[in-house]
Amino acid sequence: MMLQEPEFITASKKLCEESGMDPNIIASPKVFMTDHELFLKRKAYTEILSVVSYFSNKLLDSLKGTPILIVISDAEGHLLDMVGDETIKQTVEHFGIREGSLFTQEDTGTNVISLALQQRHPISLIGESHYHKFLFEIACYGAAFHYTDEDNLLGSVCVMMPIVFQNPLFLTMLSQVVDSIERELLLRKQNRKLNIMNQIMLSRTRNGIVITDENGITTEFNNFAQEISNRSKRSVIGKSILNSELTGHYFNRVLNQEEKFENEELKFKNINGDQVVCLFDAQPIYEDHKLIGAFGQFRNITDRYLIEEKYNYLAFHDDLTGLPNRRYIQKEIQETIKQKEADSQIKLAILYLDLDRFKIINDTFGHSKGDLLLTEVTNRLMTCLGENDTLARMGGDEFIYLLKDYEDENYVTSVGKKVLEQFNNPFQVNGYEFHTTASIGVAVYPEQTISMEEFMVHADNAMYKAKSQGKNQFVFFSPGMLNHSDSYQNLKFETEISYALKKNEFILHYQPQVCNSTGEIVGLEALIRWNHPTMGLIYPDKFISLAEDTGQISQIGEWVIREACIQNKKWQDMGMKPVKVAVNLSTQQFFKHNLVCFVKEVLDETGLDPKYLVIEITESMAVDTEYSLNVLRKLKDIGVGLSIDDFGTGYSSLKYLKSFPIDYLKIDRAFVRDILNDNNDVNIVKAIITLAHNLQLRVIAEGVETKEQLEFLKKYDCDEIQGYLFSKPIPVEELENIQALLREEIRSLY
Repeated sequence: MMLQEPEFITASKKLCEESGMDPNIIASPKVFMTDHELFLKRKAYTEILSVVSYFSNKLLDSLKGTPILIVISDAEGHLLDMVGDETIKQTVEHFGIREGSLFTQEDTGTNVISLALQQRHPISLIGESHYHKFLFEIACYGAAFHYTDEDNLLGSVCVMMPIVFQNPLFLTMLSQVVDSIERELLLRKQNRKLNIMNQIMLSRTRNGIVITDENGITTEFNNFAQEISNRSKRSVIGKSILNSELTGHYFNRVLNQEEKFENEELKFKNINGDQVVCLFDAQPIYEDHKLIGAFGQFRNITDRYLIEEKYNYLAFHDDLTGLPNRRYIQKEIQETIKQKEADSQIKLAILYLDLDRFKIINDTFGHSKGDLLLTEVTNRLMTCLGENDTLARMGGDEFIYLLKDYEDENYVTSVGKKVLEQFNNPFQVNGYEFHTTASIGVAVYPEQTISMEEFMVHADNAMYKAKSQGKNQFVFFSPGMLNHSDSYQNLKFETEISYALKKNEFILHYQPQVCNSTGEIVGLEALIRWNHPTMGLIYPDKFISLAEDTGQISQIGEWVIREACIQNKKWQDMGMKPVKVAVNLSTQQFFKHNLVCFVKEVLDETGLDPKYLVIEITESMAVDTEYSLNVLRKLKDIGVGLSIDDFGTGYSSLKYLKSFPIDYLKIDRAFVRDILNDNNDVNIVKAIITLAHNLQLRVIAEGVETKEQLEFLKKYDCDEIQGYLFSKPIPVEELENIQALLREEIRSLY
């Protein structure tokens, strides 16, 4: 389905039409710089082109194998550089497009350069979004870049490719490149405003600084340089930098040939064997036009480099503060716990922080000022980070510190005290003065192994203890804070689960899945409940993990499939409109070798047409690709529908996704929950829908609870909706009694 065309593209096309442009005739630039004018312009843009080219080449490297052309323009629309695929470059030159061309809508119609310069956000111009037909097979993405301190437009970076390679994620990647360009340009601009000696005297700089005399003898080695290299100042001062295997040849050329170096990427291992990645600058130092030494600067980009290597920035960072988010920190804690299991000497602690009275501030002064306050709080909290520490935003007004490899527990206490000190002074936000404090729960990882969830529960319990004791303090977790009745209940459940199947204590509730285009119920998800004889209805989060631990999950899963098929056939025999029923498979059940035979057997026994059964798997079940592909194809041969549940939370390869015979992708409720407030989740949901539709798959969004969420998902053509907005999961009898009323209520929402 086509998304609605942005207004600025429509306006541009209208301008072309009103000016009498023929869409069938190639529109080429009409104004060109002379060679001398182009030379002068490129000379004026030397530093800008250097920065843009550096990050453009990084983008090209990351997309190696994809035919793309990157074009760079100045603020007026003059094309200054083209890099990338030679075939595309030759094609555009055939159209009269070359360096020095001036792009205007009046001459070249609807084009990505003019529109990128016009808009204040990244844009895409795909296929028929162009006015001229010769561009219908081209996909373009563009974004302007500025000096962000004064909002001074500098130019644009645009990406062109054949339309078959279009992907909305290219727009995200381009946005990140432009963000890097702007930050680097701003840094250089600020550095030019400071003289070299002022830079040297800034002891709090986050850059490593090395100063030598004219003979290459190191005279200055600041604190951050010591942190980066893990070498002491004493071991470096007075020694020749020219002997350094890492930077000696750079300083040799600076001192002997008076060369300058910028943004040289250096990778090395420090004295502890840890990998470090830096951007390195070096230049001569003069006094009265005489060379007196050399200046070197290291910018540690290790964290950024590793994050870009390992994670999708969009999914693992908080949009407001730029901090790692809940998904990132949970994964990081999980990995650190695994490291500790292998090496018991590793120390690990978390500080779970919740702002006191933040809700009052938010409700009184509005969310915009609340967001500004959170940004200011983040800036202060970041000053408490140690070398091995990580700060993340969990959501709302909750933050978490992950402390690793510290000396002893005194360090944890010192961080807690330092964090509380950040709230001693009020926060200034748009002329308002806000006073807030923090309650902190501290959990030190114990000697015995516990899960990431348990570890975080410890910190959470300690945090609430801090609140209950008057707030504005930190409290260490102690076992007494936990309710021990939970442990007893788990043991009791383990025994009782084995009898629950025999006693027919499990039941299924059904939650409707609604077609977004018709408002009709087209499916139901079968969700298990335990009708406990003494405790009443128990939800699966209380017993499924226990069933997995005791190996009984496969039997329970088989019961769910059989019961759902029996019930669906009963409904059809009663005359109810046939709909698909979806059931969830556990990992253990998916990897049982008799799965396909069992499903076929149940369908034969019940007489249910296979097309009315949908089997849901999670992304993690696709780890063994060969096995998964074989099983899924056999299930597909039977005729059942296949769905990937909680899509976007795992790490599925797109290559494998294209291979699997899947019918549906279900967007995880974690992304749906914040689509009205979190730009990251908005982009993720849109990307998943586009990806699914490109693969001819239907998309189901689960966890939809508000009309606003429904309208958003309708706008971006999500196929099916599931959530409490329509109905909670309900028992069979209730569903049968209210089906007509339920259908009427659902239609009213459309």
